[in-house]
Amino acid sequence: MDVIQIIIPLIIFVLIIIPLGRYVYYVLSGEKSFVDPLLNKVDNLIFKVTGIKNEEMNWKTYILAIIISNAIMCLCAYIILRIQNLLFLNPNNITAMKPDLSFNTAISFITNTNLQGYAGESGVSYLSQMGVMTFLMFTSASTGFAAASAFMRGIIGKKRTLGNFFVDMTRIITRILLPLSIFVTVILVSQGVPQTLAPNKTITTIESKYQDIAMGPVASLESIKHIGTNGGGFFNANSAHPFENPTAFSNLVELLSMMALPGALVIAFGLMLKNKKQSLMIFITMGVLLVMMIPIIYMSEKAGNPNLAHVGLSQVMGNMEGKEVRFGIAASALFTTITTAFTTGTVNTMHDSLMPLGGIVPLWNMMLNVVFGGKGVGFMNMMMYAIITVFISGLMVGRTPEFLGKKIEGKEIKLIALAILVHPFIILFPSAVALSTKMGLSSITNSGFHGLTETVYQFTSAAANNGSVFAGFNGNTMFANTTTGIVMLLGRYLSIIILLAVAGSLASKHAAAETMATFRTDNSIFVVILISVVIIIGALTFLPALTLGPIAEHLMLGH
Repeated sequence: MDVIQIIIPLIIFVLIIIPLGRYVYYVLSGEKSFVDPLLNKVDNLIFKVTGIKNEEMNWKTYILAIIISNAIMCLCAYIILRIQNLLFLNPNNITAMKPDLSFNTAISFITNTNLQGYAGESGVSYLSQMGVMTFLMFTSASTGFAAASAFMRGIIGKKRTLGNFFVDMTRIITRILLPLSIFVTVILVSQGVPQTLAPNKTITTIESKYQDIAMGPVASLESIKHIGTNGGGFFNANSAHPFENPTAFSNLVELLSMMALPGALVIAFGLMLKNKKQSLMIFITMGVLLVMMIPIIYMSEKAGNPNLAHVGLSQVMGNMEGKEVRFGIAASALFTTITTAFTTGTVNTMHDSLMPLGGIVPLWNMMLNVVFGGKGVGFMNMMMYAIITVFISGLMVGRTPEFLGKKIEGKEIKLIALAILVHPFIILFPSAVALSTKMGLSSITNSGFHGLTETVYQFTSAAANNGSVFAGFNGNTMFANTTTGIVMLLGRYLSIIILLAVAGSLASKHAAAETMATFRTDNSIFVVILISVVIIIGALTFLPALTLGPIAEHLMLGH
């Protein structure tokens, strides 16, 4: 039964991304599709009102458009959070959010991270839930998707321009994110997820005590939360809360929602490249890296906690601490793997309660940040590793490396090397600061190896723009809000800037003719080498931190 719960969602995932990938290709490439008669009018109206002109941008202009638009939205979000107590749609009289938490929250949602240092049901008003959280879930997801489409145009195309960011962003929202969100919202409402502007309800319990039942526009946030691989929950318990994820079917819908578009993007890449075999090799690489993690976390949680077994507590059901009984070990293990591989960050189990080896899986997925990933950036990172693989293979045979017909030269390799180094630096450096300063140590509620893991997890999640947490780390302090805010900014925009610079460099190059000596990147040999390169670089970078944290904790179990 457990195996079926894992296999069926993966099979459905493969089946739905094929037609969805073709549709995504139509949207990103501007090809005609069945929605054009209606949505062309909608888009043209938006362009007319906002003054957007469909003019091509080079990589520098495209990046500038991303940064300026995101900065303005982030500032508006900050202001709303600071004065939410004065605004409308606040029936529960939520107070204003403090400055450092507002700073962290605005950055968290604009970067598609959705790391939450507040309890959703008591920390933000309905206006903030809709006008800040839900709104930024659309814009941050479309920003990443637009960046990925520009990157694809650059490495594939024959012109120096990468498209128009504002046109891309608009089309992605109106033609992909909004229709899918409406569809999923209706399904979630049918499963019992609330969608209302009514205030919290106060009830009398069977113990004759009063209890507030939190309500609100939950389903609309939940839909884009997963479709946009955002992850921020309406409630503090996230998708472990029965109002966010009430049934086994809603759990399946949420799983597929966060998997669908990252997988479809790989299919769309093959259609844009006009080489389905190439995209298949990238998909297989990501799939292998994903599937190899699931047995590790499942078997670790199924084995239970030996410390509890030593004191006579039954571990027949496995480690059920922090898990919902309605989901069990299998569904929780799969959800944890998917939410960190696809950099969503939503949780249906508490990661801080995972067994040490189980905790390695979400950490490893975020440290690699290439296994499908979120909206666009995960795909771009995998392509970055693909270029590195081609470069290494070229050195082995003494040939100038080429990827997709474009020669890979010193400029591209230097940029990619910088991108690879940035990710571990913004994880390990602030982790070291937190572990060596009084301000950082004050956030750690567990001592020893587990406390180290909590700290590294916090900054790994921020750097990968994931947003899930080891809840033993108190993220709502001046130190944590400031440092994780900076890490989220760097993790989001440095990656996009560097990789679009690579795309801009490759866009200006003429395609080289394929010869007998060309290293092929659409066969099984390339897949094996690419997987090896990803794992080796990841292990060399993060193995010391993993050894001092979850691996050491595992070795101490039962002693």
